[in-house]
Amino acid sequence: MAKPVGILRFLGTNCDRDVWEAVEATGHKPQWLWHADQFSVGDYSAFIVPGGFSYGDYLRCGVLAAKSPVMKSLREAAGLGYPVLGICNGLQILCESRLLPGVMVRNIGRRFIDTWVELKLENQTRWTSGLKPGARIRLPIAHGEGRFYAADEELKKITDGGQVWWTYSTENPNGSLRDIAGVCNAEKNVCGLMPHPERAMHTWLGGEDGRQILKNMVAA
Repeated sequence: MAKPVGILRFLGTNCDRDVWEAVEATGHKPQWLWHADQFSVGDYSAFIVPGGFSYGDYLRCGVLAAKSPVMKSLREAAGLGYPVLGICNGLQILCESRLLPGVMVRNIGRRFIDTWVELKLENQTRWTSGLKPGARIRLPIAHGEGRFYAADEELKKITDGGQVWWTYSTENPNGSLRDIAGVCNAEKNVCGLMPHPERAMHTWLGGEDGRQILKNMVAA
């Protein structure tokens, strides 16, 4: 029997149920991982850090969640090569934890954005094994601090190292440097993106391109 997919929950997380149902829709078994607990890495096949507003987005988005006890176990899992995916606030948390490069800051227009965007796959990762670089998908976004930023030296390292995962292909909604919508670590097992694949699982939701990411959990 396949091991479950661990879904982290922090105070203020509000996309966790969406992720739970998306994991089930792709034939996998989800299991909650509470922010105040640690877990045995070997009991799981993959891990997802959902979107939401952990700790109300006080101080800086993701910074309080990054210091939670559960992150100690997640760092261990990442170091051992387990697939880890951060979505929206989950990406912010992974950046604040330094599991991913860069940082997410306030949108260039200083407004919350809720719309659909087209993305282009720049580099292959363990979460997109069924897609080829250059592939395009359409996903929804919903964020106020989704602008990817990194200092020049780090940005060059990210680009040269193939760590740019997704870019906004037709319109950059938030001012992200180099149109970056998602990044990965050097080993390509830890990935994060601002758009929400779990909100694009069925045609009645507006599209099902999110399946092309989440279905790769076991294959990864």
